[in-house]
Amino acid sequence: MDRLASIFRLGLKELQSLRRDPVLLLLILWAFSAGVYMAADGMRSDLNNVAVAVVDEDRSPLSRRLIDTLRLPEFRKPDLISFAGIDRGLDTQAYSFVLVIPERFEADVVRGNTPKILLNIDATAMMQAGTGANHIAQAFAQEIARYQHGRGIAAAAMPVDLIIRYAFNPNLTSSWFSAIMEIINNITMLTVVLTGAAVMREREHGTLEHLLSMPLTPFEIMMAKVWANGLVILVVAGLSLKIVIEQLLGVPVAGSVALFLSGTALYLFFASALGILLGTIARSMPQFGLLFILTILPMNLLSGGETPIESQPLMLRTLMSAVPSTQFVSMTQAVLYRGADFWIVWPKFVAMTLVGLLLFTLAAIRFRKSIAAAH
Repeated sequence: MDRLASIFRLGLKELQSLRRDPVLLLLILWAFSAGVYMAADGMRSDLNNVAVAVVDEDRSPLSRRLIDTLRLPEFRKPDLISFAGIDRGLDTQAYSFVLVIPERFEADVVRGNTPKILLNIDATAMMQAGTGANHIAQAFAQEIARYQHGRGIAAAAMPVDLIIRYAFNPNLTSSWFSAIMEIINNITMLTVVLTGAAVMREREHGTLEHLLSMPLTPFEIMMAKVWANGLVILVVAGLSLKIVIEQLLGVPVAGSVALFLSGTALYLFFASALGILLGTIARSMPQFGLLFILTILPMNLLSGGETPIESQPLMLRTLMSAVPSTQFVSMTQAVLYRGADFWIVWPKFVAMTLVGLLLFTLAAIRFRKSIAAAH
């Protein structure tokens, strides 16, 4: 009981130290409020107000119907340009897409031929290029099919009738994905920053020597930092999920928020231990910042939140599967996107617990050595 009381009182001291650090407080509030909102609403990967131009050499009712399919919010009102203006429009980034509808296009469709439409794309925005090409192709195919049906023209039969159903995100809204992934990334980064900065702050201010004069063990000092900083991140992450994600952005949460927060608490144990470990290795805050860049940023990029884990090389995929951040991302996506229950994600919980205990042990050994060296 005395050990638990010491851990609790030391944790309160950590919270008081954080309360007196306005820069870290502002960073936490920004990251889980405006940072999440801007990442979801300001960095969309879907089509929105894209500039498009059309070279209409046919000038037929069908070509005008095709042009009318390019409408807001995906596309701006198309500009009608000449063939000579294509290169200039793409070179100056005035247009992302330029379509060329050839002469006698409608006549060829009526006769049952398959005329070609040229689509020029500025592929410097790769994701928008692929999404826009598919969107235009699908919209034109549907409009031509409606035109043929209205004129009683037999359309060419497709060998396979493909029926597509998008599960969990029917409209492919990118903000649903990016908002929650931003919370996950911020949980990792800020937990490591808070715990690592706490170690560095005590070393620079000389308060670590004061702790050494008390009947405290390195385990108690570490656990106090873990529960105090972890509690702060857990609370603001839960508030961000309910207020920013669900209410402001309108992102539906399919699964249990309590299950997500339980998994987050386990993951915070790992992230806090990692922050303490980096704090004991670094000798100054600039060194801690460099270690943060070398470890946390690649970990976030390769954990499945930015790119699918399945797309990575086999060796890298095998290595990242042992990192708790990968398990945390997978657990979060399963719970919040697909509504998974505990019996589906329990292997993720076990993996985070085992690796978290291992890293905490390594951090404790390193922390004990650093205290002994300082003493």
